[in-house]
Amino acid sequence: MIRLRRSASAAALTLTAVAATVLGFAGPAAAHVTVNPKEATQGSYGRFALRVPNESDTASTVKIEVNLPENAPVGSVSTMPVPGWTVAVEKRKVDPPIEVHGSQLTEAVSKLTWTAAAGGGVKPGEFQEFPISLGPLPQVDKMVLKTLQTYSDGNVSRWIEEPTPGAEEPENPAPVLALTPAAASPSAAPASAATAAKDDDDDDDSGSTAIVLGVVGLLAGLGGLALGGLAFARTRREPTPKS
Repeated sequence: MIRLRRSASAAALTLTAVAATVLGFAGPAAAHVTVNPKEATQGSYGRFALRVPNESDTASTVKIEVNLPENAPVGSVSTMPVPGWTVAVEKRKVDPPIEVHGSQLTEAVSKLTWTAAAGGGVKPGEFQEFPISLGPLPQVDKMVLKTLQTYSDGNVSRWIEEPTPGAEEPENPAPVLALTPAAASPSAAPASAATAAKDDDDDDDSGSTAIVLGVVGLLAGLGGLALGGLAFARTRREPTPKS
């Protein structure tokens, strides 16, 4: 009985250790900075939220720096006020310019920095969302939003590693917004159908005209034949004059 109890206790301790190890590895991987929603359409406008969880047990998140990719400039970038936070916007020159509603923009937002008020921030066990509006979204398959998360104790989490499809998630993945091409306009098909219908109508009109002309010609021919027959009959009834 004592041996069974010792075996059960050892097994329980082993399971506890394994569970702690698994949870220890799973916890940080599931708590990285993300962008929501994670997908959007190229050329559209959208509202997105940068979701920032706090991974520290003792310090608060007091600054968030988001870098917009250089290869995918966005013409319009705006932020929503977040209570207890201020935001600074940095811009850079772009060449060629970005066309937005017929205007050529030579500058684009390159970085957004949110800073918490004194004594504030995202406390342990909490998360915060930072809403942004972007558009028109660039003609690329994704936007990698490299982010730095600074804590009140001076530690910095660098969410800058770009995930690779099919590969294991990196230790510090950057938030990624996937972009899909816009659907083809359905207006082309109705236009073609309308053209075909018009051609059919034209063919029908031409056919109807030919039929009418044929009937008129036939009636004219019959009329001529009848007049010829009457003339012939009259000629036979009239006496031949004597010489």
